[in-house]
Parts: sequence; structure tokens; C-alpha cells
Amino acid sequence: MFDLFRNSRRDRIRSTPFPEEWDALLHQNLAIYRCLREEDRLELQGLIQIFLSEKHFEGCGGLELTDEIRVTIAAQACLLLLGNSTDFFDRLVTILVYPSAYVAKGVEHIGGGLHIEGEHARLGETSQAGVVVLSWEDAQHGAYDSRDGKNVVYHEFAHQLDLSDGAPDGTPRLESWSRYAPWARILGEEFERLKEQDRSSKKTVLDKYGAINPAEFFAVATEAFFEKPRKLREKHPELYAVLHDYFKLDPGEILGGTPRESS
Repeated sequence: MFDLFRNSRRDRIRSTPFPEEWDALLHQNLAIYRCLREEDRLELQGLIQIFLSEKHFEGCGGLELTDEIRVTIAAQACLLLLGNSTDFFDRLVTILVYPSAYVAKGVEHIGGGLHIEGEHARLGETSQAGVVVLSWEDAQHGAYDSRDGKNVVYHEFAHQLDLSDGAPDGTPRLESWSRYAPWARILGEEFERLKEQDRSSKKTVLDKYGAINPAEFFAVATEAFFEKPRKLREKHPELYAVLHDYFKLDPGEILGGTPRESS
């Protein structure tokens, strides 16, 4: 009964016209938005509206929240759902947004298999308690530059997808049992490969931060899939294929096209 009510409510929200000022903001702020097919752009708009109606945003460190902040962050998060919106970050309740990098206790990966514990500047983090923390400066930069390989929103919301089955283990909830075996094999092999590369000075497509654990590997792989799709497809074809199957999108094709204008 609850699912029926929720789905009906979401359908009503999707049917609400998307504000023109939000569309203008995304054309200005989100590079990949301009490259989407019209039908995908309309689908993304509906996902953004649902996201903003269900999630609570809170400004921290003196940041005053605006539509630009909320819509730009929501759009990047919802891109991860565009091809498969069965999981709507249902465990997520609140997004805390700082003006820029903030200081928090944790473990910093410094390469070569080494880590340092203590207080470090953070760009974002995810909690199993239903909270995502983000730096607006970095979320904004990640939206504007879709090819630098770094996007804190993709990274943290990949963690939310990972938590969809309750465990931060690098494996989100998949469509069917038949998909778990290839997922475990390919991501497991690629994770071990990245750990080996982390011990050397060899340049990698995947950020070596992903060598920490399988959860960070999935988050890093998601960033690369959306930000460096052609390089990832060339150097890690099996990894690209399994992520393509999961997200049901081909960012290499999307970003390789010319920007599209709204009709």
C-alpha cells in the first residue's frame, strides 16, 4: 500500500511542468545536460523534481541554500538513476552542503598503499545514517567540467547506490541474481589490479583512491564511467560494459555528441 501511494505521488510530481529557470540553470551549470537527448532530458527533469520533493537540503558553514545549489546537485545525483530509477536513494534523508572543502576526521589515502588517520579537508562523504555531505564549490566544478575525471556528487551518490542493499561493499542492488557473478568477477579483478597499480607510480584511468576498499572502488569507477568514459572503455572494456549494463547509459556516446538545444 505504501509503495502504491509513493509511486502515485511520484507520478504526480513528474507530471508537474519543470520550471524554466531550473532548465536554464542546468544548461548553464551542467555540461552533460546540454548533450542529452530530449527524451532523456525530460526523464531527468522528472527525477530531479522527485528528488527535491523527497530529500532535505541544509546549508552548513554559513552557506545560504539557493535553487542553483539544490538543482545542480540534484541533477548530478539523478543522472545516476537516469537509465534505471528503480532505486531512488531511498535510504537517503539529508544532504548537507558546505561552501567549500571542510575538515573532518577520517583516513586519507596517500598512495603506495599508505593511509594517514586524523583530521583532513574533505570534499564530501556519505553516512549509512542517511546523510550525504558535499562541498558546493566542488559540486559546482564537477557539474561544469564533465571531462576532468572528478565529480564529488557522482562519487558520494555511488556510495548511496552501494548502500541500497544495506552493505557498503561495492555492490549495489542489481536487477537479477544472474548479474551478481559477472559483477563480482569483473569488479573484483579490477579492484585487485588497481591495488597493484597503487603500489607503483604507473598512471591509471581510475583514481587510485579506489584501491582503499571495494566500496571506494565502485565510487571511483562510477566517476570514471561518467567523466572519462572513452578512456575507461579503451583501457577497461569489461568494467565499462558491466557499468553500462547497470546504469543503462553510454556516457561515451552522450559526451561525444554535440550539445542539444531544448525544443
